[in-house]
Amino acid sequence: MLTRAYQHSLRGSHLPAGQPLLEVDNISLRFGGVKALRDISITVSEGDIHAIIGPNGAGKSSLLNCISGLYHPQEGEIRLHTAAGSGATEAVGAHRADAERADGPVRTHTLTKLPPYKIARLGVARSFQNIELFSAMTVLENLMLGRHIHMKKGVLSSMLWVGPARRQEIEHRQLVEEVIDLLQLQAVRNTHVGALAYGVQKRVELGRALCLQPALLLLDEPMAGMNAEEKEDMARYILDVHELAHVSVVLIEHDMNVVMDISDQVSVLDFGAKIADGTPDEVKADPAVIEAYLGAEDEDAEVQEAVALMEEQVAQDAAEEENRG
Repeated sequence: MLTRAYQHSLRGSHLPAGQPLLEVDNISLRFGGVKALRDISITVSEGDIHAIIGPNGAGKSSLLNCISGLYHPQEGEIRLHTAAGSGATEAVGAHRADAERADGPVRTHTLTKLPPYKIARLGVARSFQNIELFSAMTVLENLMLGRHIHMKKGVLSSMLWVGPARRQEIEHRQLVEEVIDLLQLQAVRNTHVGALAYGVQKRVELGRALCLQPALLLLDEPMAGMNAEEKEDMARYILDVHELAHVSVVLIEHDMNVVMDISDQVSVLDFGAKIADGTPDEVKADPAVIEAYLGAEDEDAEVQEAVALMEEQVAQDAAEEENRG
């Protein structure tokens, strides 16, 4: 198994692998007479990359907004499970082995009506579909913003930057340096974000979320608008975050090749309802998923051809996986 040799743990959860981390239980979200989500239930397990896919307008971003507190569903419940001592309560100076040890009972937090800042303090971090960075600030300054919920000193002492406030920032800076190293941002650390290429800005936003030391990382279309090379790089960084930092991820992405390659579990939404849930192989073969993306199988010859190509791709992916194994 791959491990990180760094001092600090970037993982904010202490739960054992495979245990439920996030439970979305029959939530419904309405905007006036429009139902954006209808009775959605999803369970995200500790240690997984859980992808949420679906056509445009299926309700994927609305679901992430409910989890992070930007929207509040009218029905249902969202629960986050943490072990005592995990998340934002972890000291930045804690050694990796100590930080990742589960040392208390599992606690359940109901997120449904909480504001975003309280959900962030419980260890839920996210990136956005449209980049939400401070373009006039440097990469390092943007990443340090991910540490703000962990900093305890007041505004005055932080402005003066002396004594305890200075020591606090230096301690948190150590963790940020490890994120810079993990995402290979050394060359642009002092560059203003607004001057960076689009793909690098997306990486900075991933880094800022990671600096929170999340129990759960929500990524809303992190590869949107990227070319093939940039997508490949971002997929590799997401895998590094998952495999090296051991962070659980909920991923929204339209590139099916990426989703099927890196995900452990996939949930499919269509018109605000969940139509499939399972492993990538199970979802790819699900008739409801094929119909949602391509239309009914017997509509016309073009659709039949597209279905055949998808089945061929499934077989090819399985053969490649067998060869790699």
